[in-house]
Amino acid sequence: MLGNEPRMKVPAGVAIQLLGRPRIDVHGAAGYRFRSRKSWALLAFLLLAERPPSRSRLASLLFAEAEDPLGALRWCLAEIRRGLGPAAVLDGDPVALALPADASLDVDVLVHGHWNEAIELPGVGLELLEGVAIAHAEAFEAWLLSQRRRFAAAAESIIHEAALGLLARGELERARDLAVQATEMSPLDENHQALLIRIYRLAGDDAAAARQFDAWSATAERELGTSPGAAVLLAARERRASERAVDVVSIHAVTEGGAAAVSAGALAAGVTSFEAAVRMADQAGVGSARVQTRLVLAEALIHTLGGLDEAGLSALTEAERIAIAQGDVESMAAARAELGYVDFLRARYDRAERLLEQVLAPGEASPSARAKAMTYLGAVESDRSDYPRAVALLDGAIRASHAVGEPRRAAFGLSMLGRVSLLRGDLDSAEEHLRTAVEVAEAEHWLSFLPWPQALRGHVLLARRDLEGAARYLEQSFARACQIGDPCWEGISARGLALLAEATGDPDRAIVDLIAARSRANRLADPYVWLDVFILDALCEVGDRHGHPLTATWVEEMRERASRTGMQELTVRAMLHGARLDTAGDAEAAALLAAAVDNPQLAPLVAAAAVS
Repeated sequence: MLGNEPRMKVPAGVAIQLLGRPRIDVHGAAGYRFRSRKSWALLAFLLLAERPPSRSRLASLLFAEAEDPLGALRWCLAEIRRGLGPAAVLDGDPVALALPADASLDVDVLVHGHWNEAIELPGVGLELLEGVAIAHAEAFEAWLLSQRRRFAAAAESIIHEAALGLLARGELERARDLAVQATEMSPLDENHQALLIRIYRLAGDDAAAARQFDAWSATAERELGTSPGAAVLLAARERRASERAVDVVSIHAVTEGGAAAVSAGALAAGVTSFEAAVRMADQAGVGSARVQTRLVLAEALIHTLGGLDEAGLSALTEAERIAIAQGDVESMAAARAELGYVDFLRARYDRAERLLEQVLAPGEASPSARAKAMTYLGAVESDRSDYPRAVALLDGAIRASHAVGEPRRAAFGLSMLGRVSLLRGDLDSAEEHLRTAVEVAEAEHWLSFLPWPQALRGHVLLARRDLEGAARYLEQSFARACQIGDPCWEGISARGLALLAEATGDPDRAIVDLIAARSRANRLADPYVWLDVFILDALCEVGDRHGHPLTATWVEEMRERASRTGMQELTVRAMLHGARLDTAGDAEAAALLAAAVDNPQLAPLVAAAAVS
């Protein structure tokens, strides 16, 4: 189906609601009510665990205080079977749960469904298993907290996405209400503020836009010590379309002028021209021009200017809607690939996966668009630690990029493949992939990308204890990144230089530099979220080794950010940091989550935490 819009809703045979107060409905009516909170806890764990858990694991996780833990487990399993009905299968050791074919699960709709369906969920925005707390089960509570954070972030993301979608449809009042809800969920997220201000401006309510801008300015200054960023400033300048007639030739001329300005380095002037071209295409009512001008504008906003991904998302959402209406499969795929890329940067991995897999569906896109989507999806899987799938996707993407004559994309894929090898401790493969990525980037004169593989190569040399070689690469990367002004590249190279400082005997400087690296990486409204958590991981490591008094604060922040976004390995590492600080349940919870991560580097760390 071209648009992948939801079909008419039919009541599921069994509808499981885990968001808010948990319940089970059967054919639209209230079903069996569990008598024990532990039955809900057990059902949620079985539904959300990466792999079927053993009975002994479940017994120790939830029933360790019972006289007969395995007997208590059997009782709860029997209650779950009664609630789900005879069509569900729940048995074995490990315990496997198979829901009926007509069953629905609200958290699955929240994460993987279309926003039209997700915002209609009765529990959207509410806490997972609200009111359910299990005494004397610290490891389960640690796992539950990570899941609650993950689904809270998913709800916030889907509400923002729905507001963008309704804005693209012209349903400004509903879009405004959802944008307000998003700002209430995360008052310090500048992208939510930019979206709400843009909606006010497009609705013609300039007074409300001005009030929101002033309120955000005061909040940003008070809470963050900054002024409104580029995304909010651009939203405040948004204009409603005029009715003046325009011809297609003029649209092309303005678009070409914008492209020339961008090529010459006049980025702001180029974006202004692209925005004018969008307005002109709307006035002309030419569908193809309306799509293409938005795609060009979005590319400039996302890949050229920093801090303007939110405006790019708005343009892409509108381009996707228009392309669907026209049956323009290629443009729709192009929009979805870029939407997936922004979701990747923001660590909205489930949403990114949904979009990128749509591009990769048979017959949906050109070889070039498929190569792009495969590259981005490989990066997504790398971020959330599904390393085997990441390697398979990135290998395929590199071949596909070479096949369509796009060596720059191949260099990006090689850098991400090198990062996977670095994270998994395969330093020889990491060195090979990153060396090739640097060579391709240099051959293509892609100097704006070069600091990324250079910095990762510096991390590889640091892991090999080649401190002189690491210093050479990291210093080159940092200097280039600062010259370009790219926060991400500055952050990754500054992280490496900080670890180099510790390795050469200056831990105090290492901690100062790691804090500065986070500030660099996060200074705009659209940071690469994985990188921030990766820097936090190093900060927790160094802080713990040298007894820094803020280590516990950094560990909790890392745990919150990693678990909210589904970064599996980094969530495990945050729990391992917590275990070293004697946080109850963290060692066992880390072992639970680490079982689903294919990284030989984790096993000795988990084992050490278990015996400490």
